[in-house]
Amino acid sequence: MSAARPAIEHLSNPHADHAAPLPGVLTRETRVEAQQAVRAWPGYAPTPLLDLPDLARRLGVAAVRWKDEGGRFGLGSFKALGGAYAVQRLVRQLGGGADITFAAATDGNHGRSVAWGARQAGARCMIYLHAGVSAGREAALRALGADIVRVAGNYDDSVRQCARDAAENGWHVVSDTAWEGYREVPTAVMAGYSLIAAEAIEQMAGERPTHVLVQGGVGGVAAAICAELRDAWGAEAPRFVVVEPALAACLLESARHGGRTEIPIEDETVMAGLSCGDPSPLAWEVLDPGADDFVAVDDAWVPPAMRLLADGEGGDRPVVAGESGVAGLAALLAAKERPEMWAALGLDASSRVLLIGTEGATDPDIYRQIVGRSPEAVAA
Repeated sequence: MSAARPAIEHLSNPHADHAAPLPGVLTRETRVEAQQAVRAWPGYAPTPLLDLPDLARRLGVAAVRWKDEGGRFGLGSFKALGGAYAVQRLVRQLGGGADITFAAATDGNHGRSVAWGARQAGARCMIYLHAGVSAGREAALRALGADIVRVAGNYDDSVRQCARDAAENGWHVVSDTAWEGYREVPTAVMAGYSLIAAEAIEQMAGERPTHVLVQGGVGGVAAAICAELRDAWGAEAPRFVVVEPALAACLLESARHGGRTEIPIEDETVMAGLSCGDPSPLAWEVLDPGADDFVAVDDAWVPPAMRLLADGEGGDRPVVAGESGVAGLAALLAAKERPEMWAALGLDASSRVLLIGTEGATDPDIYRQIVGRSPEAVAA
């Protein structure tokens, strides 16, 4: 890294409270219902939890575990768990998929899940993409049978346009963020995401990490994992760190201002799936008291993190991880360069870190440009 060191910002959450129960938006019953439903899907299998001991030695911690969501139902990311489950619930409530149209705004991954779920139900799917979504991600959505609507502006603009069009046309919105009067579907989406943590807890077989780093975005996956961990370990739950791009740190800014805060997206981050300026109110209800730390990391740390995983540190297994998937590792690499921040996060030689690898190479062309090899070559 250059002497200038790309930016990383850390904010300790003043509202964090491990002693109090989290708000009931993601109840155990809601999460278990979703987890059982997804486990019953054809082709279900837990995603791997990889031990990366050589990466741990490089970072100077006791252990690094990587929950690899890249193979989830062949859709490339953790999002397969949320949108498709919400579609399934809606189809059941509506009495079938025929003559139903689902609509969703997406940076890419959530839309794939909704489109896949709609195709399974025999329903139509309208996917709204903002200007920053790559052509490769659009092509993947079309391959799942989705009709595409391009929206000028950013992700939050596409969310608003999707909601307006759906209201006019009688479509059913499947969003991973909530707004006034729209809570049930985003709750179902988040409940589906909770399976990631439930699997990881089972796979760790009693081993408790000291730190869990999870991507931000609108906050849905972070809230779901936070709720599952707190349910499992209570006040002894790991230190929970939410990581965002410096260009889209809406959760960090919400914590800074003491309430949910929307920020403008002035430049698109390379972490395309995290380019969100408006936190989900449902997610914030959980993260406001549940997250211990918020970290915003500069995009410059993303390529080194992707290449480090692809190369395999020492004898570690090579890992295919996309731009948004490496947010947690990017934050660790950046913090390691700044001892005061490393210490502020409570990291030391005894730390056991769980990283959530939320996506694989969801755009193979971008992955190849960054890593220098195809995802197939890395996996081989």
